Amino acid sequence: MKKIFSRIIFITFLIIIVVCFKVNASTIFSNEGMEGFINKNIELMIFLTLLTVLPMLIIMTTSFTRIVVTFAFLKNASGLQNAVPSVVLIGLSIMLTFFIMFPVGQRINNEAIVPYINKEISTKEAYDKGVIPLKEFMFTQTRKDDLDLFIELSKYEGEVTAIAVPMTTLMPAFALSEIKTSFQIGFLIFIPFLVIDMVIASILMAMGMMMVSPAIISLPFKILLIVLVDGWKLVIKSIFLSFGGV
Repeated sequence: MKKIFSRIIFITFLIIIVVCFKVNASTIFSNEGMEGFINKNIELMIFLTLLTVLPMLIIMTTSFTRIVVTFAFLKNASGLQNAVPSVVLIGLSIMLTFFIMFPVGQRINNEAIVPYINKEISTKEAYDKGVIPLKEFMFTQTRKDDLDLFIELSKYEGEVTAIAVPMTTLMPAFALSEIKTSFQIGFLIFIPFLVIDMVIASILMAMGMMMVSPAIISLPFKILLIVLVDGWKLVIKSIFLSFGGV
């Protein structure tokens, strides 16, 4: 298995090199010379590398983590592991992430992307302006204790503001804070379903039916509870309000 994986990586690396060479082969004999050829190849390889890291960066800098972990708690607490496919929950998490992050994305588009497309600002200026709305969102949602932890670990001694704190320090603090928040929401989700399990287990023991699994009997009551209180709506609304939505 390791040999197959190593071969796949090696073949992928060769393909990237071939693509880089083909795209820029004509520049070798142009006025830019060999220096321009090498620079463009390096830029292309960096771009292709960033594409592989981009999904992880999007997950760790948006509301996706809190949403998908909360849905996982709801799925496990209700006992609906097989009824609700994981791909459905991930798709719903992505849609809610777009909904929650829309104001941030709109600011990034207006302040960085549009001016960059119109060639009004450079690439560095576009990054500096585009990252500000994202950092402000992350800074607002990050607990002070988590941020202080990574500031101490990174030995950062500058000003503690959304703009000043480095992205390398803010990102792990934000991710840790998101996981903590989702666990708190998950605890509250588990309580009513745990009560149902305890009641069903007590009834079965009183009836002498100790060999019957309480999970089988309690599952219909859990589904009924979700339907009666509109559980999915309550969870989604709670997630949205946890980000400061109104």
